[in-house]
Amino acid sequence: MKRLTIPFDKKTLISFSAGEKILLNGKMYTARDQAHKKLTSAIRRRKKLPFAVRGSVIYYCGPTRTPPGCVIGSCGPTTSSRMDAFTPLLLRAGLRAAIGKGARSEEVRKAIRKYGAVYFLTYAGCGAFLSGHVTSRRLVAFPELGPEAIWELTVKDFPAIVGIDAKGRSVYGKE
Repeated sequence: MKRLTIPFDKKTLISFSAGEKILLNGKMYTARDQAHKKLTSAIRRRKKLPFAVRGSVIYYCGPTRTPPGCVIGSCGPTTSSRMDAFTPLLLRAGLRAAIGKGARSEEVRKAIRKYGAVYFLTYAGCGAFLSGHVTSRRLVAFPELGPEAIWELTVKDFPAIVGIDAKGRSVYGKE
């Protein structure tokens, strides 16, 4: 497996192929449906975002309550297609990658290719295992959303698979 440090540049992303296994290291941000609505609304209104989207990675995840003595609760991926309506605008704003589970729409696949981004998959049903790769977390925005708040996660060797590469090739074939 290749190790990748976040943030990364387009040149690095272009070198990946759909199906390739990657270990991610660095900072990424959780965001689900409600957070995506707020982020894209802010982009459309030209408002300041709660974190620098350009060059960042969003993980479609809503962590569970943190047990005593742990960094984070279970933090498995959610179904990515629920974010499809928001993804092209975030990619245009400079988002480099998203992490989730499941196939993406043709519109998202084309936007990934257009902006030279990558869609990573991670293991569904393994939230407790994935939480072991989170070394720290920090609340960034929207605490009122509960589990859908945006968290900054620092990860070490977080396992991912290139689901859609920067050339638009997908492990799911043509969507």
